[in-house]
Amino acid sequence: MFRWCILALGLVWASYGFAQNTGDSAAIERTIQNQMEAFQARDPEAAFEYASPMIKGMFGTPETFGTMVEQGYPMVWNNAEVRYLDLREVAGRLWQQVMVRDADGKLHMLDYQMIETEEGWQINGVQLLPMPGLGA
Repeated sequence: MFRWCILALGLVWASYGFAQNTGDSAAIERTIQNQMEAFQARDPEAAFEYASPMIKGMFGTPETFGTMVEQGYPMVWNNAEVRYLDLREVAGRLWQQVMVRDADGKLHMLDYQMIETEEGWQINGVQLLPMPGLGA
């Protein structure tokens, strides 16, 4: 009987955690999508709002931030399609994997580090990942 209680409690706890992660996942995707849309609209000021305090401190102004994205992440600046893949925790940090199709139709894989702040989820960094190889 005790085992069944523990099992039931574990299932409730796991389902709560899954529901929490599902809510976090949707909010994280919205944050990234909102920033992508701001870049499409050529509105670095709006895009800067989704950056973490660390990123804001590094770049100082929305204009500097926008220039960095335009030059360093052209697939984000000119995104044509965005697809959200895995959300995972690595060393206590949440990372959202995102596949982006640029304006020329080329696919890119990005990893967004996300942090939760008083303002909600914010982007704390982005890494360009190698695209997985295609097998025959």
